[in-house]
Amino acid sequence: MKTLEEMIRELPPELRQEVEDFIRSLLRRRQEPAPTLRQDWGGALKDYRDRFAALDLEQKALGWRGD
Repeated sequence: MKTLEEMIRELPPELRQEVEDFIRSLLRRRQEPAPTLRQDWGGALKDYRDRFAALDLEQKALGWRGD
């Protein structure tokens, strides 16, 4: 089996450039910090807590997803 370097050497110059661009984008993505999970939505539906039970909401969500 050929090594990655051997396979890249067999590519025409324009495709080698694409491989290089792809590798650079992978390295950039790896260096970027992971996005943080937003939690500012907590309590946003408190006005509806007396109108809907958790089970009602779960069944409604399943219906939206088609399950």
